[in-house]
Amino acid sequence: MTTPTPNVAAALPHYDLGPQIGRGGMGVVYSAVHRPLNRPVAIKRLPGVLAEDERMSARFEHEARLLARLDHPHIVPVYDYVRDRGEHLLVMEKLDGGTVWSRFTAEGFTPARSCALVLAMLSGLHAAHGAGVLHLDIKPKNLLFTAQGVLKVADFGISQVVSEGATLVTHAGQVLGTPAYLSPEQALGNPLTPAADVYGAGTVLYELLSGRLPFDSGGGALAMIQRHVHQDPRPLGEVPEPLASVVMRAIQREPRHRYRNAETFAIDLAGAAAAVFGREWLVRAGVPVHLTPQVAAASSRPAPDPAERRDTLDVPVRATIVEQVPPVVRFGQETLVPAHELLETRPARWFALAAALLAVLLVVLPFALPDRELPPLSADLGRPVPVMVPADTTTARLDVRLAGFQVAEAAGTIENGAAVFELPGAARWIVGGAVDAEVTTNTGGKSYSLRPTPNPMISIMGVGSAVLLLFTVAYLESLLRSVRRRRAGTAAIVASAPLGFGLGVAVLFLPSVLMRHEPQLTPALACGVLGAGAAVCLTIATRRLSSRVRRSPAGT
Repeated sequence: MTTPTPNVAAALPHYDLGPQIGRGGMGVVYSAVHRPLNRPVAIKRLPGVLAEDERMSARFEHEARLLARLDHPHIVPVYDYVRDRGEHLLVMEKLDGGTVWSRFTAEGFTPARSCALVLAMLSGLHAAHGAGVLHLDIKPKNLLFTAQGVLKVADFGISQVVSEGATLVTHAGQVLGTPAYLSPEQALGNPLTPAADVYGAGTVLYELLSGRLPFDSGGGALAMIQRHVHQDPRPLGEVPEPLASVVMRAIQREPRHRYRNAETFAIDLAGAAAAVFGREWLVRAGVPVHLTPQVAAASSRPAPDPAERRDTLDVPVRATIVEQVPPVVRFGQETLVPAHELLETRPARWFALAAALLAVLLVVLPFALPDRELPPLSADLGRPVPVMVPADTTTARLDVRLAGFQVAEAAGTIENGAAVFELPGAARWIVGGAVDAEVTTNTGGKSYSLRPTPNPMISIMGVGSAVLLLFTVAYLESLLRSVRRRRAGTAAIVASAPLGFGLGVAVLFLPSVLMRHEPQLTPALACGVLGAGAAVCLTIATRRLSSRVRRSPAGT
């Protein structure tokens, strides 16, 4: 247990401060006593990042005033808000009855008692929503009991202020918040409504009734969030109808398919519980609950005798996992970013399929291109190249082009009915496989497919194509490895395009050299575009897949 800092003590001169009694991602909690009233209180010291951001400080001060005005039997009251000496402190009622989580893991709750507790929670949520405050961090550890057993919801609005409603994560995948109870729209950074808290409340009820969460908790926090975004929850087969239907509606992925607010959820839950447990179920549950008239009426609707045997409904349910996830990330220790920057809203498989299709087209295209119908001209380019010309030829010139670009030219000498050309020194080593050669004389011109007689790989065309292929493959693999390890972000997608383009050009040139086909500019550009598209799609697919399956430390 740690004690408050001198700054905290100086900011609260009317309080006797005690030791730390709690800690979470949104702050540290100390016990204290207000001396003038001799009233025990809990003091929440909010993250230091609030003091560093004036805009956030002002926003929280506004929120604190809203919290102080919340007066409801199922909301932990805020007595005071102090902003002094760089500290942001909330003074709240101190509750000594433990949390829903501590009791759930110890003795458990019967299904009827769980429904009654959730009705109390929904009652508090509905009152807060009416005052314009969202909670956004609903979980069993934020549901506290008084010594008399009254449930109260704690930590209203703190997550909303600190993160502006977004789910914050580190680049390594650690989450500030509670991924197990997080609504999909909050994970994606979409606009938030009371339906986000309905989702969290529904997830809590699902867990209290079944002893497990709606989704598998393996694979780390980001993997869990991805399941909330992309998958449907597991059915509640062990829970009687119509109770199961109410719970499953509350945790639908799309907000429009859920209950529009906490009260409509509570009305259906109360009615379903009455149908399952009998008319006086809430009295038998023994949970103090403050209900609106509509919810109270639904909880006491006449219903037939419960179909389930009473002894099966009275068996307490306990948590199957005592500690679901490791401790939460703290402010100031890691760089935090919105989760939706690391999450993807679309599956990776479509990009993987696109990459595979483009790669297949890239490989097939060089072999599917028709060869130009040109007369072959085979020669050892290290020696003078003779070309037969008409008898009345007086001048001759040779132009050598590679993919439409001129790489060499030479003037010919006329000897015994042939024009003899000696290529420049560098050009002799450039040409490999086949290139376009045009002989122009004073009587006209003719095109040839110039094919050096030595092995085509003993040329800049051959070696260069192979080196370019190996270079681009190696760098793409290194880039994808960085993406898989989350060492590269959007810049990797941009960098993959030129690498893919080079790979596509190499895939065209190397087979062309080996098969002694003349490479053309348009097919080379087409292969480059295919290669760039395949590389970009593969990088995106890798990034999304790594976001989904990376095993990372989780947060509470």
